[in-house]
Amino acid sequence: MSLTDEQLDRYARHIILKEIGGAGQQALLKATVAVIGAGGIGSPAIQYLAAAGVGRLRVIDDDVVDLSNLQRQTLFGTADIGCPKAEVAAARVAAMNPDVTVEPVTVRIDADTAGELLDGADLVLDGCDNFATRLAVSDAATRLRIPLVSAAVGQFDGQLGVWRGWEADKPCYRCLVGDDPDRPDISCADQGVLGALTGVMGSLGAMEAVRAITGFGDDPAGRLLLVDALAFRFRTIAVPKDPGCRCAG
Repeated sequence: MSLTDEQLDRYARHIILKEIGGAGQQALLKATVAVIGAGGIGSPAIQYLAAAGVGRLRVIDDDVVDLSNLQRQTLFGTADIGCPKAEVAAARVAAMNPDVTVEPVTVRIDADTAGELLDGADLVLDGCDNFATRLAVSDAATRLRIPLVSAAVGQFDGQLGVWRGWEADKPCYRCLVGDDPDRPDISCADQGVLGALTGVMGSLGAMEAVRAITGFGDDPAGRLLLVDALAFRFRTIAVPKDPGCRCAG
């Protein structure tokens, strides 16, 4: 495919980067990214992926907009309260960038549906808010050999990882968290969360999605980024592959 004059202008700041260039921009336009959750993390991720020209976004979220979401979920406004998040996201992206097609999926993703819902995606970006869904998404992404970018927040802390567990030397998300499906979830409704931090983690997730599609910079798979907003500190730790994990065969 060749870029139109309008696309050359729209994506000029990417194209001028030698690490991305025209070929990288074309790769973005051809890519399909499945975004799990259109909430605090998903909102900025969707906005930046759409602005970057990712050709197809599959937004999977069965929730509707609530007044309490508006403190951090930047895709939505007061008039959207009660509307399905995935459908509102599709409308917002349509207004942002005509190059991007959004497929809103308003069903809950779980272990039974994850394989079908993620099939055909080039990358999965998970910003959901519960442990069971994260494990289901990780298992399906590993089985389908789709790179997974997973971001999470809690109060003033954030974490971000890139997972390719089907590779012999790379961990999956289960290698980090284990196999405990009954682990209790602690929601931001219970604990609170710094709104702007969800924006930081969603933006970082979008950046890692663009990195995975275009191949710029170092490979982050197998490393976990930890953000401490109270101490104003970012650090990265290595996550080894767990030889006892199901991804190890």
